[in-house]
Amino acid sequence: MTSSQDREPTPAVYDHGGGVRSLRVPIPDNPLGHTLVYVVDTDRGPVLVDTGWDDPESWDTLASGLSACGTSVAEIHGVVITHHHPDHHGLSGRVREASGAWIAMHAADTAVVRRTRQARPERWFSYMTAKLTAAGAPEEHIAPLRTPRPRALPGLSPALPDRDIVPGELLDLAGRRLRAIWTPGHTPGHVCLHLEEDHPARLPGHGRLFSGDHLLPGITPHIGLYEDPDDATVTDPLGDYLDSLERVGRLAPAEVLPAHQHPFPDAPARVRELLDHHEARLTALRALLAEPLTPWQLAERMEWNRPWDQIPYGSRNIAVSEAEAHLRRLVKLGRAETVPGSEPVMYVAV
Repeated sequence: MTSSQDREPTPAVYDHGGGVRSLRVPIPDNPLGHTLVYVVDTDRGPVLVDTGWDDPESWDTLASGLSACGTSVAEIHGVVITHHHPDHHGLSGRVREASGAWIAMHAADTAVVRRTRQARPERWFSYMTAKLTAAGAPEEHIAPLRTPRPRALPGLSPALPDRDIVPGELLDLAGRRLRAIWTPGHTPGHVCLHLEEDHPARLPGHGRLFSGDHLLPGITPHIGLYEDPDDATVTDPLGDYLDSLERVGRLAPAEVLPAHQHPFPDAPARVRELLDHHEARLTALRALLAEPLTPWQLAERMEWNRPWDQIPYGSRNIAVSEAEAHLRRLVKLGRAETVPGSEPVMYVAV
């Protein structure tokens, strides 16, 4: 994710009114700082929107925050997950163990969770080796993946959800109207959650939107490839994301409650900013493709929040994935094409 604005952080526990509060659950060693976990009151007990990273400090913060809200982990009735990433889904299993709560997630992200639970780390390393080789990564970058040291990968055994979030339908939250909006792009099963109730402060617009990572006030979420070693389908995550943005903009919620940074009004204006940002970026990347480039070479030339030589190893993999997502979009729009016979594959502007 790249940041473009900042302001004072939301308090550790914040009452948004209308039976909705947020907790700032820390993400260890991450510039994002924390995930905003929302506590929604229902007639059957509190329901969480996301849970935070699986870490002792994060767990303690979640538990103490719930206590400050007048409840506890043991009283949680359900968990609604916007998407499968570990800073959102990480603590879901511990919450369920402590409370018996159900966990709901879109089926596309549940499939990722199931695949992650079944896959051995060696399978992931071999997949990444092949993927980065095909993208034109240099041998010095790929070499560590060929002889990986044993290490814990975040989110290696995420909790398997027991309920599906069905796009367009109301979730089973007694006394509340929370509708699922499928917003793929950041992940294949990302959802926003539209609270179809009057804003407690009577702000103009249509209810409130729990936006996860889809719509944030000053950050552009990472849009990479949907990673599935066993699926050769050519997806278009950036196209999915842009379509999803427009769909959320048409909802025109009175307020957006995101998973990072802070709540904000005027979702349509933020959507327009993001659409303009991605169009400008696609135009700039097409200009770079005046000469044939591999995805790795394009990533090296793209504008990031720091120079390429200062980007850490793991973040370079993410950057290459984002470059490939943009390349797929340019190809689909007819603004770029692959160079026949190139290996690793190269792309050039049309």
